[in-house]
Amino acid sequence: MSPRFVELALRKQRLQLQSAAQREALVAAAAGLAPVFAVADGVHDGARWLGRHPEWLAGGIVALLVARPRAVLRWARRGFFAWQLWRKVGEWRPARPFMALSRFRQS
Repeated sequence: MSPRFVELALRKQRLQLQSAAQREALVAAAAGLAPVFAVADGVHDGARWLGRHPEWLAGGIVALLVARPRAVLRWARRGFFAWQLWRKVGEWRPARPFMALSRFRQS
């Protein structure tokens, strides 16, 4: 076995050990974020459920429209303006924003 091969094998082993230690540190550091991730997962699951059952969403909107029409129309107007703003911002923002930063990270 050549010395170069042994050196590379040892380097690979050191990197694997370092990677395992970093993974453990990341898991320990992220443990405090578990409740936040649980809430985000719940919101995501709820959104998927509403996507599969849009009749419940439509029924809720109709019920709100009957109970509080002014409030629903006010929020609809705000949503429309927010959507228009999002479209306008989308026209001038780059399609891949992080690609513009990658040229500064070359070292």
